[in-house]
Order: sequence, then C-alpha cells, then structure tokens
Amino acid sequence: MFTFRHILAAGLVACVMLPAAAMAQTKANQLFGARDTPSRQQPQPIGGYSRGCAAGNVQLPESGPTWQAMRLSRNRNWGQPVTIEFIRDLSAYAATAGWKGLYVGDISQPRGGPMTSGHASHQTGLDVDIWMRPATNLGLSRREREDISSIDVRAKSQKTVNRNWTPSHAAILQRAAMDPRVDRIFVTPPVKVELCRTAKRSDRDWLRKIRPYYGHNYHFHVRLKCPPGAKGCQVQTPSVKELSKGGDGCDASLTWWVTDMLNPPKTARPAKPAPHKRHPRDYTMADLPQQCGAVLSSR
Repeated sequence: MFTFRHILAAGLVACVMLPAAAMAQTKANQLFGARDTPSRQQPQPIGGYSRGCAAGNVQLPESGPTWQAMRLSRNRNWGQPVTIEFIRDLSAYAATAGWKGLYVGDISQPRGGPMTSGHASHQTGLDVDIWMRPATNLGLSRREREDISSIDVRAKSQKTVNRNWTPSHAAILQRAAMDPRVDRIFVTPPVKVELCRTAKRSDRDWLRKIRPYYGHNYHFHVRLKCPPGAKGCQVQTPSVKELSKGGDGCDASLTWWVTDMLNPPKTARPAKPAPHKRHPRDYTMADLPQQCGAVLSSR
C-alpha cells in the first residue's frame, strides 16, 4: 500500500535525476518530507528554528514508561538528543504531578527542515509540542493515537482558561520553564494570564519563558536553546529576557493579547496591509543553510 511518504520518496528519486538547476527549484519541504530516516552524522541543529535542518536526529520511542508519541503516521517523533532527553525528564516529572506522563505531539522530521504541512518551525530538532490532554492511558494503539484528540484549555471568551485547566498543567509548565535547557514556551494567552495570577510572588523568574502566542490552546510548544558546541545553530533573537525586559512578562504586553488582539481598536485610516512573507513551505534548498544539502544527501 502506497503512503504519502512513498509518493514523496519517489519524487525525491526523480528530483535527484534532474539537472542541478531544476533540483534547486524543488521545494525543500518535499525533499525533507521524503526522507524517513535520519542522516548518519553527528547530532547538530543547523540554522534557525524556522529556516534550518537537523543532522543526526534520534527518534523518540513510540512509547515509554511515562510518554506516548502521538500521530505516528506523520513520522515527526525525531529530535536532537537534548530534546529527547528533555522529553524523558519532563514526562517523568509529569508522572509525579497528577498525570501518568505526557502525550507528545510533533517534534521534527527525521532530518528536520521545512515540513509539508503544519509548522513553520520545528526544523532543527529543538522544538516539541506537548498535548494539554493529561496522559491517562499509556497503552494506546497506533490507531487510537491517530483518532484521539487533545483538549482545549481556553474558555470561549478566549480571555481565561476553562475547566479543563488544572494545577497539574501549571506545575508541569513551571517545571519545563525552569529547565535550563529551555529557551521559551509558547502557550495560548489565557494560560499565561492564569500563570501570572497564580504564581508565587517570591518565585516568578520562570514566567518570562512562558510566551503568549496565537493558538496553542490544545498544546504547549517547548523550544530548547542551542546546545553547547552547536556552532551551526542560530540563537533566537530577541531573547526572552529582552522580550520581557527582565521581568516576568505579566505586564501591558500580556494585556494586549487578551484585549486588542481579540478586539483591535478602530483607527481613522485603514492600516496598510502587511507585506507578504514567504512561508517555509515555499523555501527551496537555496533558502536554507548550505550544510542542509549535506544533511539531505547523507545516507
């Protein structure tokens, strides 16, 4: 039975036979999406989170003592060793915080790079989506992992969390944010509001890593820092510290997310449309770091 990856793989073989000029015009997401195994290279995140690739990714086992990888048909349970180690550690903590562990969503493709659908980031093996749904059954079949869905923790007003939110969610997010390997965590704005409301006054530095962003009401997105010695990895700027100006991020900028973002103030003149930005799904290999060519061609 042919799958979408088989079709992509056939397309990759055809691309290799094309002249270099034609190969250069092939979209990078088709090339990376066709690779179902990692490169045989030393682990190395290359480029930026939304414009890069990953050498030497390793696979998160489909199931572990405190986690299950979801949506296995996507083949996106690959990441840099530091990412896999982080998932193991956080899931073990989750098992002490009221859940049985974690349901893990997309990490990266076997060789990273732009994806054929979904994310703009997750290209260097340093991003991971973790479901808001508490893991209560770690014996889900492959079929069940395709059919089950996560839960929404955002109220219909989009300004507060709903009854699905629990103290365990807060504890797991705090634990993740306090991990020195973590650069930032994207959550739906109401989650940030709730954490700002309930966090202890004496211990709030970790909150600056919790960043409100569109969506993320069914999962939270953890982004790790470039690991030591990863010279080809591009550090994200501005830093979280610069974004929150040394504080906890529970300031006017957070208020904007739950007021003006939902109900933009009317202006006398219509705003100029934002210039069109190319999506990573439109990138060719020429848009990625040069080293990504070697990652793609490595056997």
